[in-house]
Amino acid sequence: MSWQQRYLPALISVASVTAMVIALSYVVGGSEAWPRIQAQFFNLDAMRQAFPRVLGGFWTNLWLWGAGLVAIGIWALVLAVMRSMTGPWFAPLRIFTMVYVDLFRGIPALLLVLLFGFGIPALNLSGLPSSGLFWGFVAMVLSYSAYACEIYRAGIDAVHDGQRAAAKALGLGQWQTMWYAVLPQAIRNVIPALLNLVVALQKDVVLLSVIGVRDAVREAQIFTASTFNYSSLVVAALLFMATSIPLARLTDHLARRDRARRTQGAG
Repeated sequence: MSWQQRYLPALISVASVTAMVIALSYVVGGSEAWPRIQAQFFNLDAMRQAFPRVLGGFWTNLWLWGAGLVAIGIWALVLAVMRSMTGPWFAPLRIFTMVYVDLFRGIPALLLVLLFGFGIPALNLSGLPSSGLFWGFVAMVLSYSAYACEIYRAGIDAVHDGQRAAAKALGLGQWQTMWYAVLPQAIRNVIPALLNLVVALQKDVVLLSVIGVRDAVREAQIFTASTFNYSSLVVAALLFMATSIPLARLTDHLARRDRARRTQGAG
């Protein structure tokens, strides 16, 4: 392979991206309103003042995100298995899962957070937590598990019927076939799609700020209300980008590797 074939595409990419950045800087920087926008949204002094409290709120976002990933991953897998079981005895489980998915995919996540975060604590149910944070978190888990359930189910359906037939020929029951033969392949098939959901959840946990959770966005809003400067919101955006962009690149890498694996398998 000559140097032109090896390096020329990369050089063209770098040159085109650089030209685009310079053009955008010229257009934005040449605007008459840019100095005012810069002072309101990109004030470095305000960013430095807001950073500690926004970072403190961002740890709440990360904690909710991590706990949500575990809860959604387990609950969605249980739902997908129930939906995929065959036979008349499992009909109630399949119907429950269908209704569950239709219900929680049909309601916007923000509306669920408001209903659960404000509605259930107001009922004062004995024996149950009365924290709006807890019920808002439950609403996020219910909403996202409905989407993750369908991703898992797509992976289960993609496993060839011959795998099930081979497992049954070995004497495995339906649960054993699902656990030992189907699920390992199904989960491997849907990892890239699940990672896309992980990236989306990392940003959507900010919805809990509408019920008063002191996360990064809420802290930024409080700072903005006291200073009339919006630079704290930019700080919050940068923190989210610092975690979501590496995840997005990891998702791309896994998707390419999965595509290469499938291509080799087809060959």
